[in-house]
Amino acid sequence: MDALALEATGGKKAANGAAAAAPVPAPVPVKRKPAKKAKKAVVFFEVEILDAKTKDKLCFLDKVEPNATIGEIKSMFHKSHPQWYPARQSIRLDPKGKSLKDEDVLQHLPVGTTATLYFRDLGAQISWVTVFLTEYTGPLVIYLMFYFRVPFIYAPKYDFTTSKHWVVHLACMCLSFHYVKRLLETLFVHRFSHGTMPLRNIFKNCTYYWGFAAWMAYYINHPLYTPPVYGEQQIRMALILFLFCQIGNFSIHIALRNLRPPGSKTRKIPYPTKNPFTWVFLLVSCPNYTYELGSWLGFTLMTQCLPVAFFTLVGFIQMTVWAKGKHRSYLKEFRDYPPLRSPILPFIL
Repeated sequence: MDALALEATGGKKAANGAAAAAPVPAPVPVKRKPAKKAKKAVVFFEVEILDAKTKDKLCFLDKVEPNATIGEIKSMFHKSHPQWYPARQSIRLDPKGKSLKDEDVLQHLPVGTTATLYFRDLGAQISWVTVFLTEYTGPLVIYLMFYFRVPFIYAPKYDFTTSKHWVVHLACMCLSFHYVKRLLETLFVHRFSHGTMPLRNIFKNCTYYWGFAAWMAYYINHPLYTPPVYGEQQIRMALILFLFCQIGNFSIHIALRNLRPPGSKTRKIPYPTKNPFTWVFLLVSCPNYTYELGSWLGFTLMTQCLPVAFFTLVGFIQMTVWAKGKHRSYLKEFRDYPPLRSPILPFIL
């Protein structure tokens, strides 16, 4: 019996040992779903647009996204007032302040979540390309009419006659080259930061260009025109100056075009390139105007004509105004702008 008891006890121990030796399955880990990130609440803006003159409420825009640009706000405003398309709108923070840029972002402006903006109507607009093409086509056509001496300009006996002075034909070729160059640059070179300008300006600009073209052409192509005092030597020197400055002007326009990617309004400091004609950038902010002035000085010496000299003087005054304005904007926008540069004439103006 003791043996039987021992066997029974040994069997139980063996069974218990076997049970203890059996591997216990590991618990399966429960996959926890990642906690959802709390979304930041978007604070929308309310934009109220008032008339800059009368302070009347024109439009109220609700739930405007904070990253909306002024250009987008103009488009929203246009939906409620179709007669004022975006190019015709001037949106500003103050009734008498400056217009905001289309790329200005609402949340970066000094306004609260309830913003008050002021609207001013700029009037009917026209594209810069159309204005330039009209300005430059007119002088070309008008000058050729005087050059070919169409009827009703000079005495009937001079109808469709030609001048005996070769400088008259050279002047026609130079002026035609100048305006054809301008037309081609308008179509294929220039990139405009502003797409439109007031429609009324086209009448003022065309009066200036067309009127001066007729005045110059009348005297240069007149049957009684007398050539320059110093003859061929003066004409050839003037031609060299004219062509040199025309090439320089074109080179500057190409350099300015390459500064701005297509479709953008990016502004950069213009610097000289490998083209020697662009080295004037070392001393002048607007060398395109410098070369333009040189071209008309050459044309004045070539023709020795008072109306041409007067046109050159008026053009120089206007280009100086533009150059000074652009020079000031460069200094204001770029802290590292080269201090040695002058607006239009090195070290002088």
